[in-house]
Amino acid sequence: MSDHLTRKELTQDAVALKAGETFDFFRTHRKQTIRYGGGIIAVALIVWLGFYYTSYKAGMRQQALADAIQLQNAAVGAAPPNGGPSFPTETAKKDAVIKAYNQILTEFGGSSEGYIAEYALADMDADSGKYGDARKKLQNVAEHANANYASLAKLALAQLDFAENKVSEARTILKDLIDHPTDLVSKNQATFTLAKGLAATQPAEARKLLLPMASAANESSQAAVSALQELPPQ
Repeated sequence: MSDHLTRKELTQDAVALKAGETFDFFRTHRKQTIRYGGGIIAVALIVWLGFYYTSYKAGMRQQALADAIQLQNAAVGAAPPNGGPSFPTETAKKDAVIKAYNQILTEFGGSSEGYIAEYALADMDADSGKYGDARKKLQNVAEHANANYASLAKLALAQLDFAENKVSEARTILKDLIDHPTDLVSKNQATFTLAKGLAATQPAEARKLLLPMASAANESSQAAVSALQELPPQ
């Protein structure tokens, strides 16, 4: 038998171990178990095991995502002096990162970690010029993830639309994000993205969007000032 167990087998073994410990307790305290009623104990056991399994699975998802992100941040060339993963070439690194994120999608699809992995893969597709593949993944995240992760996917979709000269589609997405900001995509971020996307073809509208941001005393004002300076003169 192979010494290498899958994540699923490890999860099942862990739950079985906890169940065994619980049943050992029941055997040791058989009289008390009978006295208080097996039905109540059975219900409590099912609830407890369900909670344990859910918590355990969440920990596995988070660890898998952390491992994938660590690979994405790994060095290329010489190994870092403080340890950690490294790769001989960028191609080897990219292949390992894609494999890690795809594994998360396969094992934990539909979870928050799964949607983060899908978003990361879409970003890599876009960087490689695979806009169709990127759009498909981003659309899935936008439609099914929670509001925060969905908003990130929508922002990326708008940027894809601008890259493909689909200005009207990009405007619709960004107007919605401006009206419905989230913790991960603020009103200012959506506004700035819209202004940058319109700068080349509709500089007057871009200027109208950027001027209020530039005059505000916040973290986005300097970026707005820089964007205004890049616009053609009126």
